[in-house]
Amino acid sequence: MQPPIPTFQMNNALEIPALGLGMYRSSEGSVAERAVLHALEAGYRLFDTASFYGNERSVGRAIRKSVIPRSEVFVTTKLWNSDHGYDSTLRAFQESRERLGLDAVDLYLIHWPVERLRLDTWRAMETLLDEGLCRAIGISNYMVHHLEELLDHTDVVPAVNQIELHPYNYLSRVDIVNLCRSKGIQVEAYSPLTKGRRLKDLRLGRIAMTYGKTPAQILLRWAHGRGFIVIPKSTNRERIYENAAIFDFSLSREHMEKLDSFDQALTTAWDPTDKP
Repeated sequence: MQPPIPTFQMNNALEIPALGLGMYRSSEGSVAERAVLHALEAGYRLFDTASFYGNERSVGRAIRKSVIPRSEVFVTTKLWNSDHGYDSTLRAFQESRERLGLDAVDLYLIHWPVERLRLDTWRAMETLLDEGLCRAIGISNYMVHHLEELLDHTDVVPAVNQIELHPYNYLSRVDIVNLCRSKGIQVEAYSPLTKGRRLKDLRLGRIAMTYGKTPAQILLRWAHGRGFIVIPKSTNRERIYENAAIFDFSLSREHMEKLDSFDQALTTAWDPTDKP
């Protein structure tokens, strides 16, 4: 039996699972619903969806079908770019909450830092938090200048910053990681498996062989070793289980540093680094 998935404490004292299921490109309907049920069966308790993903209803249905109590499941969803602004954020959140069928959302994130509107959006996020409609609020794809701007205009520090992170871009993004840590913000790594683009890297394969693990498991264990929440995406039951089997071993310091050296400034999604 695999060890249980550990948790990290956020800056509001709430616990968030260290590993969850990313729901990007998981089709609304039976595919997404089955993925959530497989993950719950495998011990996952964190599910990361978004308005943009179009599968909030499936996530909510699966959670209600499961025998796992709602209190043990952590649900994240996100505000899409076209919904920025104070009133629009409040409305979009209510629509997401209704689609999920939940009384409250555990974590609500700004999906991308939309210029000129994001500070008004954050005020709305604070309102949702104050009203108890979400248990924590945070950001996604915020680089140093985005986060510094936000911190200059609020006393409510985000609980989480979700960004693309893996060994192939870690050193290129260590500045935002360090800023988050200095402010008590948990860093959450999306696309931790590089969307499969580096899973056949021979250097990675050699490290995997040393531990009797798959390249994907090595990348996920690296992320956990760096203290990141990690949300690999899969709809395949075997891979969902495989991705959770990373807490029965640790990478040596030598291998952690070797993986760091793989940096290529790789991003597999839109890169917000130079965006205002």
